Amino acid sequence: MSRLRHKKAGDYVLDIAIYIILTFMGLITLLPFANVLSKSVSEEWAIVAGKVGVFPRGFQLDTMRFVVTSDQFIHSFLISAFVTVVGTLASILFTAMTAYPLSKRELPGMGVLIVLFIFTMMFSGGIIPNYLLLRELGMLNHLSSLILPALISVFNLLVVKSYFESLPPSLEESAKLDGAKNIGILFRILLPLSGPVLATVGLFYAVYYWNDYFNPMLYINSTSLKPLQLYLQDIVMNADTSTALSMSADDMMNVPAEGIRAATVIASTIPILLVYPFLQRYFIKGVLIGSVKG
Repeated sequence: MSRLRHKKAGDYVLDIAIYIILTFMGLITLLPFANVLSKSVSEEWAIVAGKVGVFPRGFQLDTMRFVVTSDQFIHSFLISAFVTVVGTLASILFTAMTAYPLSKRELPGMGVLIVLFIFTMMFSGGIIPNYLLLRELGMLNHLSSLILPALISVFNLLVVKSYFESLPPSLEESAKLDGAKNIGILFRILLPLSGPVLATVGLFYAVYYWNDYFNPMLYINSTSLKPLQLYLQDIVMNADTSTALSMSADDMMNVPAEGIRAATVIASTIPILLVYPFLQRYFIKGVLIGSVKG
């Protein structure tokens, strides 16, 4: 009895230690975000004097209002929203359609196919071959260059494949007895039952498409097609913020440049953060349920 009590006490101490470590790591993660958020709503004098820390000094919303009402920001925001929505839906569709046949052990050459998919996950052709390929396909300066290269993630494909394998085979057997074809089984039976895993990989895809700036930097030269992250890079990295935002002299006098950078970062981060609460209940279940059978 004393050993059992001692073990429970030890587990209790371990839980407290883990909780403290996770809380500390969470605070470390949130502090930079809180600093940027405070700069985006602080007065210019406080930012220039370096007095803005975790909390804002001289609260104001003029800088944020100036950023979110900028024509260039709105246009880039709409471009990123289009790429994220269309890319996420297309990626979920093609990932599910690819994972379904790979979940069948009787598929001829399945072992070879899995090896090929995993090989592409670990090795790629490189930046220059990808660029030359998209150029030959006529996809440069086109939004398709931001979607098609990342259409299927092998990691997400394996997660969905494992989930399909965990579903009872009797579902498909009974559907085939009723005359259903494979495509009908996928769309009418498996996908409606795969909400958790599809929501999880959909979140992965959405975060990637929204935050991606490297592919636009390579494949997009037209200013009218710049997504939000590429526009954000111009604001943060460009020392001449007035050029990036087409600011007038009056704007430069009233709106601090450092505050504009911070407000642009916050405005581009909040939309994707708002997606997490709606998908959080699916997140852990979607990742783990396909890896545990029985």
